Amino acid sequence: MSDQHPCIEESENWVKQVIMKYNICPFARREVERNSIRYTHTEATKFKQVLKAFVAECQYLDNNQHVETTLFILPRGFEDFYTYLDFVDAANDKLAELDYEGVYQLASFHPDYCFEGEDQDSAANYTNRSPYPTIHIIREASMEAALAHYDEPETIPERNIAFAERKGCAFFTALLKQCQSPSNKSPS
Repeated sequence: MSDQHPCIEESENWVKQVIMKYNICPFARREVERNSIRYTHTEATKFKQVLKAFVAECQYLDNNQHVETTLFILPRGFEDFYTYLDFVDAANDKLAELDYEGVYQLASFHPDYCFEGEDQDSAANYTNRSPYPTIHIIREASMEAALAHYDEPETIPERNIAFAERKGCAFFTALLKQCQSPSNKSPS
């Protein structure tokens, strides 16, 4: 389910080669195998236009129940992590405004993701680092159902952080580089 932009290819690679392969999200494999993840992007870079595209994606999910979840990718305009976080806040506000609370929840990923209180170069940040700024739009009912069948779901973040710290930054940097599409790889 992709529209074949390099950011789509790289994000699909990231989901399969990092998130699924290393079980960062224990629910990803099922959706990858079902082909129920939608990868989409916007070429817009202005805040209001991107927010409009985000709302359109929520409406797309409303009308396409076979799509379980969307990775909404922002290939340009949100390279700065703090600008991106401002957008995530606005997107969450928009969910509330449109009565989508309880319907969708957001997870955020960014190439420079940094957890509050962590050093920028901490390996723990790689649990939320992605090839591009990305908002994961998740169906809340589906997440609740998946979590009901998972022992101790609250331990997932701690398990992922421990894994990232064991593997280290160089490991994840190499993984992310492997996700790049051939047209985006720089010569070694």
